[in-house]
Amino acid sequence: MFEKILVANRGEIAVRIVRACSEMGIKSAAIYSDADRHALHVKKADEAYNVGPDPVGGYLNVFRIVNLAVAAGCDALHPGYGFLSENPLLADICTRRGITFIGPDAAVIRSMGNKTVARQTMMDAGVPVTPGSTGNLRDCDEALALAKEIGYPIMLKATSGGGGRGIRRCNDPQELERNYERVVSEATKAFGSAEVFLEKYVDTPRHIEVQIIGDQHGHTVHLFERDCSIQRRHQKLLEIAPSPQLSERQRKYVCGLAIKAATAANYKNAGTVEFLLDKNGDFYFMEMNTRLQVEHTVTEQITGIDIVQEQISVANGKPLSFSQSDIQRRGYAIQFRINAEDPKNDFLPNFGRITRYYAPGGPGVRNDAAIYTGYDFPPHYDSMCAKLTTWALTWESLLERSRRALRDIGVFGVKTTVPYHLEILKTAEFRRGQFDTGFVDNHPELVNYSVRHPPSALAAAIAAAIAAHYGT
Repeated sequence: MFEKILVANRGEIAVRIVRACSEMGIKSAAIYSDADRHALHVKKADEAYNVGPDPVGGYLNVFRIVNLAVAAGCDALHPGYGFLSENPLLADICTRRGITFIGPDAAVIRSMGNKTVARQTMMDAGVPVTPGSTGNLRDCDEALALAKEIGYPIMLKATSGGGGRGIRRCNDPQELERNYERVVSEATKAFGSAEVFLEKYVDTPRHIEVQIIGDQHGHTVHLFERDCSIQRRHQKLLEIAPSPQLSERQRKYVCGLAIKAATAANYKNAGTVEFLLDKNGDFYFMEMNTRLQVEHTVTEQITGIDIVQEQISVANGKPLSFSQSDIQRRGYAIQFRINAEDPKNDFLPNFGRITRYYAPGGPGVRNDAAIYTGYDFPPHYDSMCAKLTTWALTWESLLERSRRALRDIGVFGVKTTVPYHLEILKTAEFRRGQFDTGFVDNHPELVNYSVRHPPSALAAAIAAAIAAHYGT
């Protein structure tokens, strides 16, 4: 087994990987920028190395990070998610320098990161994809001709895109003409590639993804599906496993498609195959994420499998520790993304000092966080404070446990999405387990909640009001 792993990430996912290493008897080495000097992942790792003053650039310097891994005596590198996790150059350089990259091969990252190549791979394998361009678009005229053929609305997408960026819906030729150069520009700035493609827009689908993992001995399994339909501007707010919206027949079918997709891509290590489920009950391949997902925790809760440890094990050349028949799902789980954002102000990020923090707990509650009381939440990174994951045997019990856990968590000093999640739990559609990607847009009233203030905050406010009134 590996002796030391460099964790090429930050925040809660870096803490998650460090914990997995600890349980496996592997030393961990963290990296951090000047802005992250007091971050929790730095405190938790066995070793920590500064990657410079640039708060973002330090985490993106492929050559410096791999050189650091070599100098620190690491024999493997885990990229987590975000940052460099889907950068094939990192995987390539690791291989050249004798460092095991904990993820799929660089060639797979490249092919699945290119949406048009991924679509063609799936079509060749018999995995259904939405109607659209078979390759990259040459220009706007080609886009207009193809859109007329398949019918509006359509989606323009960056070929190398991800994370909800470089995507525009076009309802008619005029919108397509207006948006074409915008998407090209967004794609160039965000992903370094001007290539775009289009596909038929699937109206208010369910967003279903399947967790897969494969080893280097020809074994590939699925760990069932997750429902990611509750999202805002293509960014997921919460995730559920298994989906309360699928029948057993649908579940078996989509998980089978995921295995077919992984096999076609020659995929090894952990990954996710994402699908759209339309109103007619048809599944369409959307993309393949060649990394660990933020929402992997819900899959771990219903299967009892530590996906990060399994990633490390198969990267070390070991066969999967289980077969498909060994994997059993039990109950339901939800992951709530607790972000430092103000839902009442269009989800604007709300960074600052965490004046007090109380972690949730109790039966069936898991909390993956990188914050603590007194932590200065930096403005340079993603706004996620914590991932609250709840589990229960039944959907109904899960809803009540989730409500209790969300009321348990206390993050003071910054505004968070906790009250917004509580409002989601109250809606009739969500409680019935029937919702689609239009849920947030269809419920603008969810931001009309009342904020609960702790007694100490109320006392301070009253004292300040009295002092202002009497001039003392």
